[in-house]
Formats: sequence, structure tokens, C-alpha cells
Amino acid sequence: MAELSSEIHETISQLSAEGDALAERGGYEAAIEKYNAAWALVPEPKSNWNASTWLMEAIGDAAFLGGYLTSAQEALEYAMHCPDGFGNPFIHLRLGQVLYDKGELDRAGDELTRAYMAAGDEIFAAEEPKYRTFLAMRAKLK
Repeated sequence: MAELSSEIHETISQLSAEGDALAERGGYEAAIEKYNAAWALVPEPKSNWNASTWLMEAIGDAAFLGGYLTSAQEALEYAMHCPDGFGNPFIHLRLGQVLYDKGELDRAGDELTRAYMAAGDEIFAAEEPKYRTFLAMRAKLK
């Protein structure tokens, strides 16, 4: 797979770090703006680059935490088509949470199960208990 030029990679990394700092302080909308600025720098086809996976993951995470469920779903579903996106436990977790919150319980169960199978209970440790409880009932976990 081709690599981004060092200049583009550095700029994307800087914008992402700024987005991460904003998200850590609860500035999800501003964080998404930074991530989107970084996303604009990724060459076409965007789904071919590793940077796309973590950018879409970051956008999906910030959108979820900010309550922008449709945007979160779109970003996380796109991330699944990027390098190492499908099978990434965190992406499956966040997508499952989004789908649960949107009332799409069958798909939510599938995604949360994938997260659990890949990372175990630990992935739910810092999350609201309702997601683990839902999964435990649905998958008959202990």
C-alpha cells in the first residue's frame, strides 16, 4: 500500500492531535471540524489509506459523544471499509452503541458482539453499562 507524503501525514497528524485535544475537553463539534480538515487532505480513493481508518474512527467517536448519531454512524460505517477497519473492536463498539441509541437493536447486537468477541469485557469498562447489559441479555453472557 502506498504511503502518504511526509508533509501530508504531518499535517493530518497535527490536525488530528488538535481534534483529540478538543474532544478531550468536550468540544466535539470543534474536534469534528479539525478531523474533517484532516480528512480533506487524504487523497482519493480515501478508503485505501490507513489514515482514513483512524480519522473516520475519530469523527465517529466525537460525533457519538457529541450526540450526532447519524454522523457517527456514517463515519463508523465508512471506517469499516478502510484498512483494518472491519474487526477493529473500538469501531464495532462505537457503531454498536450508535445503533443501540438509534433503536436498531438487531444490528447493534451484531456490532457489540463483534466488539466483545475481539476485545472481551474490557472494552465495555469505561462505557455506560446499558450497552454491556443489552449485550449480556442478547447474547446470554454472564
